Amino acid sequence: MSFVKGLKCRECGREYPIEPIYVCDFCFGPLEVVYDYAGIKKNLTRAKIQSRPQNLWRYRELLPIDGEPIGSLYSGFTPLVKADKLAKVLGLKELYIKDDTVTHPTLSFKDRVVAVALTKAKEFGFDTVACASTGNLAHSVSAQGAKTGFKRFIFIPASLEQSKIIASLIYEPNLIAVEGNYDEVNRLCSEIANRYRWAFVNINIRPFYAEGSKTHGYEIIEQLGWHAPDNVVIPCASGSLLTKIWKSFKEMKEIGLIQNMKTKVFAAQATGCSPIVTAIKQGVDVIKPVKPNTIAKSLAIGNPADGFYALQVVKESGGYGEDVSDEEIIDAMKLLARTEGIFAETAGGVTLAAAIKLIKGGYITKDSVTVICITGNGLKTQEALIGHTIKPHQIKPNLASFEEILKNINKQ
Repeated sequence: MSFVKGLKCRECGREYPIEPIYVCDFCFGPLEVVYDYAGIKKNLTRAKIQSRPQNLWRYRELLPIDGEPIGSLYSGFTPLVKADKLAKVLGLKELYIKDDTVTHPTLSFKDRVVAVALTKAKEFGFDTVACASTGNLAHSVSAQGAKTGFKRFIFIPASLEQSKIIASLIYEPNLIAVEGNYDEVNRLCSEIANRYRWAFVNINIRPFYAEGSKTHGYEIIEQLGWHAPDNVVIPCASGSLLTKIWKSFKEMKEIGLIQNMKTKVFAAQATGCSPIVTAIKQGVDVIKPVKPNTIAKSLAIGNPADGFYALQVVKESGGYGEDVSDEEIIDAMKLLARTEGIFAETAGGVTLAAAIKLIKGGYITKDSVTVICITGNGLKTQEALIGHTIKPHQIKPNLASFEEILKNINKQ
């Protein structure tokens, strides 16, 4: 049973039926899915959610699908790690890592949104799926599209990390490397989407696709014992993930699954591509596009589609934003790995490094409950660490050679 009422323009409020459209034809504002929350409240309980398999479909009443999800690779219910060692280093009383580096089939949170998008594409009768991507979305559409039998066209910046290109090619999609940055790739895809009847997951299917990100937030609430955290730090590319996590928290309160919600939302970006954080710091509502220049390529969107709405969430929640240098990103990746054993991609380094600055700046208080969202696995961005890790100990194949090295190690 679906509780979706329709689509609604986020600007003028004009309503639309459930169709593969994403822009209001009156004011050109983005469209968003609207639900029957009163109906959901009557049907969805904590007990019902907890009785279901541990994947994203345990929250299906709050997702924009009509029937059964298609047989894609299942995603969701990733660990919420109580990060005591990292908390001690940062001087926090209670810190959690929402760890989307594991469990997902292609090791990033994009598997959440793609599972929803492909189910909706099948409901709409599409036989071809496509996307513009900085890497993680390319992997997910390639993999889940292969599993579910879609034809796939994947568009990426030609300068993407080689490891990310290979991670898509293994699934044998039609991979198109465009000579330009992500914003140029996305503009081209908008033109292609207008000409071909394909399900572009982050264009004409975007209102439905984006709803999958809410499951990241639902899980945080459930895994904290049905409580909202005091603070949540979220990486921003388009800004969509931040807005949807906030929406998920508000929905949980709306339908009565949590009683209180006083969460502050914090945006994290790389200094080399920080249009959202720059606007937050300047106290303005206008996002000024930038040309990305950062090792955090999965966040390198210079003209973020949901940037304005991310600003509004930060403002509404009483949060803030921070940007961090490439050096700070690498240091944070290494800190997370050696304290909690979590290998995050560069976007994870951005989030943790930003959190460190927010703590030092007094925006995150040390006695509050804080969640840091880590959205992708470090195996995807190993190139960023070349020359920045410790070196291996090289020995000859005999015990004496090893014990000589061991003496030096013990002296350290």
